[in-house]
Amino acid sequence: MRKFKTSIGLHLMIAVVLSLVINFSYLLMPIITEQGMNQRGNYEHSNAEHSTGTLHLTPDLHGYIVCDCEQRDSVYVSAWQVHSFKLLDGDHLHFSTRSLEGDTYTEWQKQAAHPRLDDIYERNGEKFDFDTLYDRPSRTVEFVWQIVYYALVSFLMIMILTWMPRGGSYTNRVFLRRVLVVVLLSAVGIYFAPVVAFHHGFMRIVFFFQAEPHNNVYLIVLTKCLFMLAVAILYARIFLLMRQQQTMAVENERLKTENLATRYNMLVGQINPHFFFNSLNSLAMLVRERDDKRALEYIDQLSYTFRYIIQNGQSSTTTLKDELAFAEAYAYLFKIRYADKLFFEFDIDPAYNDWTLPALSLQPLIGNAVKHNSITTKNPLRVVIRTVDGVLEIENPKHPKLDVEPSTGIGLENLKSRWQIITGRAIEIVDDAERFVVRMPLDNPKKK
Repeated sequence: MRKFKTSIGLHLMIAVVLSLVINFSYLLMPIITEQGMNQRGNYEHSNAEHSTGTLHLTPDLHGYIVCDCEQRDSVYVSAWQVHSFKLLDGDHLHFSTRSLEGDTYTEWQKQAAHPRLDDIYERNGEKFDFDTLYDRPSRTVEFVWQIVYYALVSFLMIMILTWMPRGGSYTNRVFLRRVLVVVLLSAVGIYFAPVVAFHHGFMRIVFFFQAEPHNNVYLIVLTKCLFMLAVAILYARIFLLMRQQQTMAVENERLKTENLATRYNMLVGQINPHFFFNSLNSLAMLVRERDDKRALEYIDQLSYTFRYIIQNGQSSTTTLKDELAFAEAYAYLFKIRYADKLFFEFDIDPAYNDWTLPALSLQPLIGNAVKHNSITTKNPLRVVIRTVDGVLEIENPKHPKLDVEPSTGIGLENLKSRWQIITGRAIEIVDDAERFVVRMPLDNPKKK
């Protein structure tokens, strides 16, 4: 639940930031500036010969300004300008003009057409102030409406793109379908975007807003929505990839823990039924022989062996020094059972004592050597444990038993899997007709 709330908070913050970027984007400034220039005009384009005149309106509210000049030429005033500037028939105006422009007109049409009203500076002898004619919404109201609308739409898009049902999967096909949904949402959102109706004194949505063809408000809204759509999709994709990576990391850790716990339980299960009872038989033999000293030592080594298994079975790694101490105690129990027929040689460089390896790595190898080989007085078994160039080796000759005991291979497979999971490296196994060797690379803690 906390993770879900954190995601919603992050999405909402991104949506607000995106809305702020959209409404203050410098990409829109050239459009807005050009629009203002077209609406307001300037004295550089004014015609001095047609600077003053009297307005005459037609029944369809189009108008013509009869200029106070010798040519008595007229200036065309559109119905939109009459309505927007709130002009009345008979108004005496001081104004600027502009010529007919555009690629759709021929040169003859441009020259023959009446000049058109561009801007008004005075009306009936008083300064003409366009802004005072209308009670426009305050800048704060405009700011709040714009920010809130685009933030809500962005947040809705992000939630649609990133929502994942519990237990569901999120494939690329699902993401593409979500993208199509937000594209449709963005297309609908264009018609409900708030715009300022300057000439009517209140804000309107695009669906009910009508502007002159030269007014770029539609292009501004379209640009905002496309930018919002692109950023929302990009953010959602990055968010999903990061969440997928995090989920995979957590899942790998969980599987790793479960794997180690399962294999540990399997290892303990292997030891308990066979090794434990065989050890009790060996101890009983010492008691019957009344060899109290060896019996007490055997009990100490047996106790140390099981204590090490319990304490280190759940641990991932241990030092080579501790693992060898366990191996010596574990090997001692077998030597008592097989008397002078089983030998262990330890050739360990002390420089590797602090190097690490997965705990209980030697136990299954020593156990397999005893289990799968014939051990007799005429044919004793010698197990060698040594270090060579940062690698721990355990080697024994192969003396196959006549009556081969059934083997599941769990012990060795367990060791290989645990080693790969914990160290990320594989162990090397040499199994030929004469010998069986396992090489396990040690980890130097000083390099981590």
